[in-house]
Amino acid sequence: MNQLEKIRQNVIECTKCDLCKTRTNSVPGKGNFQSDVIFVGEAPGRNEDKNGEPFVGTAGKKLSAALEEAGVSREKVYITNVVKCRPPNNRVPNTKERDTCREYLKKEIFIIKPKIICILGNTAFNSILGGSEITKFRGKLVRKDNQLYFLTIHPAATIYNQELISTLKNDIARLFDLIRELKNNKEIPVDIEYTS
Repeated sequence: MNQLEKIRQNVIECTKCDLCKTRTNSVPGKGNFQSDVIFVGEAPGRNEDKNGEPFVGTAGKKLSAALEEAGVSREKVYITNVVKCRPPNNRVPNTKERDTCREYLKKEIFIIKPKIICILGNTAFNSILGGSEITKFRGKLVRKDNQLYFLTIHPAATIYNQELISTLKNDIARLFDLIRELKNNKEIPVDIEYTS
């Protein structure tokens, strides 16, 4: 736990890129450090920047609702972002910002050792696996370097397109079905295998 606390402190004090000049608060990951899953989004939005916590705005409420429907409380999981500070005007974080923050995410993953990393949306998909077009790949289980990833839409997408709410809920339900199977030492088929 103290290792995560150290990363948290480093994120709070971070001045490695220009986002430190425009943020109100940096937003370290938050949640259960013994979680079987880490949810990774793009970057903090306005509410997150204000509160210094990930996924506390409207998108966060959508994620919490999907978790609850799957029978999982938010306190049981760990939630973080690729980039830990809000880009001005909620723009997509650029490559330099993502690269600068990458080490924090790597350390979070290393400490928590999740069974599955749930990638939320295109920016996280691109940053972590180099992918694009999340809507084509959502609901899929991916393996890369012995780590499993599950792909789904960013909860913010459901704000603008109500039809995606059921998509998110179904994906999150499937994610936790897969985690239960892994805990029971079942062999689960991977949809996409990345070779390094």
